[in-house]
Amino acid sequence: MFGIAIHGGAGTLPRADMSADAERRYRAGLKEAIDAGFAELAAGGTSMDAVTRAVVLLEDNPLFNAGRGAVFTLDGRNELDASIMDGSTLKAGAICGVTRIRNPVELARAVMEKSEQVMLAGTGAEEFAAAQGFSFVPQSYFYTPERWMQLERIRGGDAGLSALTISHIGTVGAVAVDAQGRLAAATSTGGMTGKRYQRIGDSPSSAQARMQTIAHAPCPPRDMAKYFIRAVVAHDICARMRFGGRSIGEAVREVVLGELPALGGEGGVIAIDARGEIAIEFNSEGMFRASRRQGEEMQIGIYTV
Repeated sequence: MFGIAIHGGAGTLPRADMSADAERRYRAGLKEAIDAGFAELAAGGTSMDAVTRAVVLLEDNPLFNAGRGAVFTLDGRNELDASIMDGSTLKAGAICGVTRIRNPVELARAVMEKSEQVMLAGTGAEEFAAAQGFSFVPQSYFYTPERWMQLERIRGGDAGLSALTISHIGTVGAVAVDAQGRLAAATSTGGMTGKRYQRIGDSPSSAQARMQTIAHAPCPPRDMAKYFIRAVVAHDICARMRFGGRSIGEAVREVVLGELPALGGEGGVIAIDARGEIAIEFNSEGMFRASRRQGEEMQIGIYTV
C-alpha cells in the first residue's frame, strides 16, 4: 500500500481573509503537488523521488513559504532551509540559510547522497552546491509583492497583525511510502517574516530525528519552531509507536493535541508508516494539506471542518 501526504503550513487562517479565488488557488497548488508525488509512486518510483517531486512543486509555487514566494527577513533577504530523510537507511541531508538556490530540497538531497555531512549552512552549503553543478538564481527570483508587503507591515509595527497569521509564516513538506515499503520525508521553508540573526527553525533540524515512522511537523511562529525542536516531535511519535505500542494515529494525536499544547506549542504533523497508514493532526485553526493512498481518492483540506 503506497501513499503520500503533503502540507503547505499550519497556523491562523481567518476565513474572512480567504476569498473563494484564493482557496481555489491553494487547493490547486496542493493538488498539483500531491498528483506529481503520487504519480511517481504509481509508476513504481521511490518514496524519495515522490517527496522530492512534491516539495519541488510547492517550492515553485509562490503561494507557499518555500522557494519562490519565501518570506523576507527583517533586512529584506530570503534565507531558505530544507531537509530530507530516507527511512530505509536513516540517511539524512539538510541545508539552512541559503539565498541563491531555487529548490533547496534538491540541495538537501544532494547533501545526503553526495557528501559525508548531514547539514550544511549558508555560504558553505552554496559552495557545495556549486561543486555539484547547481545553478544559482538571483535574490529577485524569490520576490513576490505580497511577501514584501507583509515585511513592510511588520517593519511598520502594524498592531493589527497576528503573529500566527499563516500568510507570514509556514513550511511545506511531504511524507511517503513506496510499493517496497520504503519511507521518506522532506521539508522546505523560508522561515518567518521579519526573522533576524540568521534564525534557523525546526525544518532542517528535523532531518536529524531517528524515525521508524516518517513524520514531519509544520508549525507557525512566535517562535513556534522552538517547541517542535524542544519536544523532538517526530522522534516522540516514533517512540510511542515503537515502545508504547501506539498506532500511528494514536501517537500523532497524543503529541499534537497533548504534548505540544502543554508546552505552549501550536502547529501540526503529517505522518505515514510502512503500511501506508496516514495520520494528519493539527491544533491550529487550519493547515494546508493533502493526501492519497493506493486505490483511494485524493483528500485535500485547509480548515478543521
